[in-house]
Amino acid sequence: MPALMVVGTSSHAGKSLLVSALGRMYYKRGVRVAPFKGQNMALNAYVTADGHEIGHAQAVQAWACGLEPVVAMNPILLKPQGNMTSQIILRGKPVGVCGALDYYRDFFEAGWQAITDSLAELGAEYELIVCEGAGSPAEVNLRHRDLTNMRVALHLKAPTLLVTDIDRGGALAHVVGTLQVLPAEERALIRGIVINKFRGSLALLQPGLDWLAEYTGVPVVGVLPWLEMALPEEDSVGLFDRRGARKQADLEIAVVRLPRIANFTDFDALEAEPGVRVRYVAPAGTLGNPDAVVVPGSKATIPDLLALEASGMARQLRAYRGVVLGICGGLQMLGTSIEDPQGLEGVAGTFAGLDLIRARTVFETVKTTRRVRTESILPASMPVDGYEIHQGRTTFDGDLEAVFIDPSLGVVSADRRIWGTYLHGLFDNHGWRRQWLNELRGRKGLEPLAHQEGHYAQDREQLFDRLSGHWQPHLDLEKISSWLRV
Repeated sequence: MPALMVVGTSSHAGKSLLVSALGRMYYKRGVRVAPFKGQNMALNAYVTADGHEIGHAQAVQAWACGLEPVVAMNPILLKPQGNMTSQIILRGKPVGVCGALDYYRDFFEAGWQAITDSLAELGAEYELIVCEGAGSPAEVNLRHRDLTNMRVALHLKAPTLLVTDIDRGGALAHVVGTLQVLPAEERALIRGIVINKFRGSLALLQPGLDWLAEYTGVPVVGVLPWLEMALPEEDSVGLFDRRGARKQADLEIAVVRLPRIANFTDFDALEAEPGVRVRYVAPAGTLGNPDAVVVPGSKATIPDLLALEASGMARQLRAYRGVVLGICGGLQMLGTSIEDPQGLEGVAGTFAGLDLIRARTVFETVKTTRRVRTESILPASMPVDGYEIHQGRTTFDGDLEAVFIDPSLGVVSADRRIWGTYLHGLFDNHGWRRQWLNELRGRKGLEPLAHQEGHYAQDREQLFDRLSGHWQPHLDLEKISSWLRV
């Protein structure tokens, strides 16, 4: 099947973004193109229309290709939850929790079968598959059990791009070293080198590029300039690169950077608001006096709750008198207790929550993964889209008001200070986000923002077009296309 593979010299080299950009470029040329990543390790997840859980990065890539995300685009998702263990999501459903050694012993064959089945499914429907690797293909100690880099490229006989991050330094050496350790049959598939995150003089770099092509025998097919625009990050490494956090704004919102923070893509639309500064605060950090605090989702709610207690952040949250919003695992932490009778997150027992709202959560083996279209009641009545990914059922008590028509999706305290919701993607709804921000602005005596119709998905479409338009002049797409049977 026609396929292009994208691998990197390291994590965070720009593989995910390049797959999105290539998908958009081919989509705009009228090619029926789909993204693929055989195995993803990330805590940012998305729910497909039929209730399957996949990596959020693959959902973004699907949108860039003009497609609805489906589970075949990411058949294996590993969600780290501490103690060297991960929850294993196979073809969109959880099948167990285990450590790295046990995973490759117990799930390697089933994982490879899921990958090949998914590729066959996509190949039957699309003209081109743009595949993404994970980390680096040059981890010699892991090659025998690597499911998602050159094993996929060899299976597809796919011409492969090798991407490197020049901003961190040593990019040319990274390329040479990667090629040097690849077996001959894998190295033969590397057809082009892409230099990413470049923000210098191309004239100064050109002698290095000429040397690299001559030394390796692999042409440089792209030098991609640094991007100021933001698309959702695949994992928490990207949180350190969020330069917009220092902007001047009317409102400051602090997001607690939990050790196992999940679905921080919830805040992309919030960070895009011109009047909002989003600041990530580590548990051991100082909360300060922001206009609101968000306790986000977590892959391991109880261990992260215990980390808040041990670090002193729990004490700061209890003493804070501003607005607090808990999302998913954050909602569970805001309650009076979390019960884990089966020890799903480690040790069975009942754990005291932050006690900011009267809520009791009991963990269950069945995982809720569903897309939601509902109606909000507060802060105003309007349609809202989102999705749920959680284990556990929460019951509410006391003087709480429902935020949505379905009260299980979220509540707020009577003084409108403590909010909690199970909906990921809530801030993507422009109208709801603006109304919630206007409540914060009202507390400061600021004028309200104008109501905004629509959804962040529309802004994302413009970002994809800007991304492809910005990078295409710096990428030899004609040479890349000449390798493909499209």
